[in-house]
Amino acid sequence: MSTEITAFFEELEQHVDSEKLEGIEATYRFEVEGERSWRVEITNGQARIEESDAAADCTVRASRETFEKIVRGKQNPATAVMLGKLKIEGDMTLALKLKQLF
Repeated sequence: MSTEITAFFEELEQHVDSEKLEGIEATYRFEVEGERSWRVEITNGQARIEESDAAADCTVRASRETFEKIVRGKQNPATAVMLGKLKIEGDMTLALKLKQLF
């Protein structure tokens, strides 16, 4: 298990910018290979994160290595999608709004 990825999701709620999330009503699930699954629910400008594999509007899948690179800023998420290293399922419009979450 990657403590870096776990820490990222545990601290995410504290680092989101509520103003950037205004108007977004969505759920995201992040599945990191060899790790756990996290669900992010955005409502009223707030993000709630929990460890969960519950259904979501948009699902993001990546290997541990790819996700760690994204978290460190060493991998551009859009490039990762084009290379097939980051897979998106569900509402693609919501996937484009992910930059507002991070």
